[in-house]
Amino acid sequence: MKIKITIGKLAMEADLNDTPTARKVAKALPIKASFDTWGDEIYFAIPVTTDLDDSAKEVVELGELGYWPTGKAFCIFFGQTPMSKPGRIIPASAVNIIGRVKGDPALFRKVMNEQEVRLEATS
Repeated sequence: MKIKITIGKLAMEADLNDTPTARKVAKALPIKASFDTWGDEIYFAIPVTTDLDDSAKEVVELGELGYWPTGKAFCIFFGQTPMSKPGRIIPASAVNIIGRVKGDPALFRKVMNEQEVRLEATS
């Protein structure tokens, strides 16, 4: 499934995976929320509850989208977090990988001071 992530003037396309967690996220769309940052990660609570699944990872790739069960949060990884090591992006704890941003994830750095994020399905 294709989605659009909008923060301020930035609109990024992304693909959701075909996993149980990603399907739950898709059913919850559209979502509008305030967000927090943790290093080069944007995260925000969403109305989805699920546990870690087969996609769960403790080290993620640049541009991956995750669901963090501990915080019931959608996560956008676009660089190093405070726990990262050189060449490794490390979330606070394991996340289910639910998709990937299309385009340059580093563009999210330009909107970290915005207040709100919108997720919506696209055709």
